[in-house]
Amino acid sequence: MGKFQGVDFYDIDSLLSEEEKLIRDSVREWVEAEVLPIIEEHYQQAKFPLHLVPQMGEMGLLGSNLPEEYGCAEINNVAYGLIMQELERGDSGLRSFASVQGALVMYPIFTWGSEEQKRYWLPRLASGEKIGCFGLTEPDYGSNPGGMKTTAVDDGDAYILNGAKMWITNGSIADVAVVWAKLDGVVRGFLVEKGTPGFSAPEIKNKHSLRASVTSELVFQDCQIPKENILPGTSGLKNALSCLTQARYGIAWGALGAAMACYDEALNYSQTRIQFDRPIASFQLIQDKLVYMLNEITKGQLLVLQLGRLKDQGKMHFAQVSLAKRNNVYHALEIARLARDILAANGISSEYQSMRHMCNLESVKTYEGTHDIHTLIVGEKITGISAFV
Repeated sequence: MGKFQGVDFYDIDSLLSEEEKLIRDSVREWVEAEVLPIIEEHYQQAKFPLHLVPQMGEMGLLGSNLPEEYGCAEINNVAYGLIMQELERGDSGLRSFASVQGALVMYPIFTWGSEEQKRYWLPRLASGEKIGCFGLTEPDYGSNPGGMKTTAVDDGDAYILNGAKMWITNGSIADVAVVWAKLDGVVRGFLVEKGTPGFSAPEIKNKHSLRASVTSELVFQDCQIPKENILPGTSGLKNALSCLTQARYGIAWGALGAAMACYDEALNYSQTRIQFDRPIASFQLIQDKLVYMLNEITKGQLLVLQLGRLKDQGKMHFAQVSLAKRNNVYHALEIARLARDILAANGISSEYQSMRHMCNLESVKTYEGTHDIHTLIVGEKITGISAFV
């Protein structure tokens, strides 16, 4: 297989600035050189490629749309999206790491943290020196985060946290967790540092999906948090949900990267695989599958490009993010399945990447709001009637 050229049937490159293309291409080359040669082995061994984190920090890929003042790259949201696209072309686990670090840890510290919290944490998280995680989902509360049971109690000198979080990306390797808990019935954000007595983060093992990613539980048993570790600007569940909007934005772009990887692999394979004395690309059924893939990638590209421009203008609505996340992840998963289909028996081999992407995308379809939850978010926006119980 030759070098990845990207997928651009509608000359969408002409709508990007030189800087946006340069950022995308530099990440594309890095993924080609540093990620693709090692990612399959890490996936098979269920290990996150931790050695890549300092490189990501050095390239400015962590929290890259946040201000330079705090050690971040301060690029626009389209360029940020293109970074997520290229990272997920490598592996969903790698994009998940960057999404969590930037959108779910750095973003809430930047938005609701004290100046002291910002100055301490943001440069360290941007460089990859420190790693963060985001604790919202609980064992019994996934789609309904408002039902959370984790509580914080004011003990005079500290806050005492009790409860548990589940399916937390980066949990076991994180230096700091942004944890959401009810204080006097109001959801607030807290910074819980690794090593705090009463805090543990056991890793969740034996996954069929996102194997090259660390997924953990977070457990709090009479965990004492210093008073200065509350995020002072937080005042309800809406704060946690707005972090999810940031992460879902990156996912909508990222899913396209996985889809492009699968389409590119299937197209190349179909042109070189000979059956009945001709390449299988010459058969109508194969062309039908390839055209579906290209069709949905192209639609998805136009969706996220406009979404990114709206975000940069401050006009983006969270329901628009739901539409893009829902659409792009759904079709990326279908594309991965079709690519596996075109590769036939070879598709299950680790020599090819489509099945790894397919398994990863099963999780991406579920996390940060399931496909059905995003359907209801868009449904409420267009009808004015909430279908949530």
